[in-house]
Amino acid sequence: MISFLKVGWVLAILVAGSLLVMSTAAEEKNAKTLFEARCSMCHSTDKPLGKTKTAEEWRQTVTRMTEHAAGKITAEEKETIIKYLTEIRGK
Repeated sequence: MISFLKVGWVLAILVAGSLLVMSTAAEEKNAKTLFEARCSMCHSTDKPLGKTKTAEEWRQTVTRMTEHAAGKITAEEKETIIKYLTEIRGK
């Protein structure tokens, strides 16, 4: 009985870990898609992807760009884009 209980816990942990990894991968894919869709409205995505900045520098840049986009990027989308750029191109 204890063996089955241990196996059950191990399986539960593995499933939970897999779901977390899948969730994180899906979030990253969604963030990348959002970045590409919103930022390419005004310029190539090669421009920001060629830069490396701190989180604060990305915040300043994305804030400036959202002002140019005139309401086409929501506050939530802005935060997602900042987080995405910081993760993939952060200092």
